[in-house]
Amino acid sequence: MAHEKNHDYVILPPSIWPFLGSVGAFIMLFGAVLWMHHMGVWMFAAGALVVAYVMYGWWSETIREGNSGEYTPVVRISLRYGFIMFIMSEVMFFAAWFWTFIKHAMYPGGPTTPAAFHVWPPAGIETFDPWHLPIINTLILLCSGAAATWAHHALVHENNRKDLVNGLILAMGLGALFTCFQAYEYSEASFGFAGNIYGASFFMATGFHGAHVIIGTIFLGVCLIRALRGDFTPEQHVGFEAAAWYWHFVDVVWLFLFALVYIWGGNGLA
Repeated sequence: MAHEKNHDYVILPPSIWPFLGSVGAFIMLFGAVLWMHHMGVWMFAAGALVVAYVMYGWWSETIREGNSGEYTPVVRISLRYGFIMFIMSEVMFFAAWFWTFIKHAMYPGGPTTPAAFHVWPPAGIETFDPWHLPIINTLILLCSGAAATWAHHALVHENNRKDLVNGLILAMGLGALFTCFQAYEYSEASFGFAGNIYGASFFMATGFHGAHVIIGTIFLGVCLIRALRGDFTPEQHVGFEAAAWYWHFVDVVWLFLFALVYIWGGNGLA
């Protein structure tokens, strides 16, 4: 009776994952600096492997904890609040890229820069036509978000596991197609990352979004595997709910990128 649980929280045992994750992140950051100074990519790759291993091990433990029934309604609410705060931090992350793009679009150049850089886009930059591949990618990503919503509705309101699986497969497939089209667009770019602020801002903003699409696709893939194993119920599905929220966040960010980078700032409208 002395060890009987009389509260709604989960008391976790000591874990090596936070420390190991910090070490891996430091190695990856230090390796990135060496990579940028043309000293090899091996340390960055080693740190990335450590981080990937920590993510796999730590999140596997989290899934086992959730399936064990230890996550009470209070714990599930806390997990939702935590993930909302994470998405809010991501919003501010992208706000920084939006702000630098807006600033340079409205006030291009400076007192010490050549006159050619006082226009936006800079002279000689051939931007993408937003009404070709970018609008197609927009429709693809919106359809992927709709598929994720279909999967969520099938689970929560109908407990229909077949439609849950089909919706996740469709959302993942469209997400992967978006990534392929984005890579093709990059290969056709007439400008690079270095040499001008437009290229740097464009590739940082769209590149980080592309990284989030890849992460979100993996997130949905993990949910698909769990759904095929029989995880998730209409009452307990925080992991899938987080994946759906993340995917919709990626959708919304792309709409801002499409309107701001491709239309407003890419055709001289700024």
